[in-house]
Amino acid sequence: MSLAARQLLQTPAAPSLPTLPPLPSVPTLPQATLPPLPSTPLPTLPTTTLPPLPSLPKTTLPPLPSTQIPSSPNPSLPTTLPPLPATPLPTIPTTIPSIPTIPTTIPTIPFFSPPPSN
Repeated sequence: MSLAARQLLQTPAAPSLPTLPPLPSVPTLPQATLPPLPSTPLPTLPTTTLPPLPSLPKTTLPPLPSTQIPSSPNPSLPTTLPPLPATPLPTIPTTIPSIPTIPTTIPTIPFFSPPPSN
């Protein structure tokens, strides 16, 4: 048995905690009573009657003339299409052109270079 376990076993028991007194009861609040509402009737708005709308005369349209539309002879439509002209398709290049190399050094301009030392 280790020394720490033996020390825990030999320590006296912790004293018990004191009991707390019961909490006081919450007082009850009195019920609020409201006075009754006055029983006055609500005011009513006066009703207005509108005069009747005047009746409009019925409009009658004259009958449409029954003219016959002249029937045109049905032209026969071709059922086959004429052949398309044989146009050659453009050729697509198969090689990719090379990209020119970009110089990495900037040439010096004599105007911006420092003056020669004397």
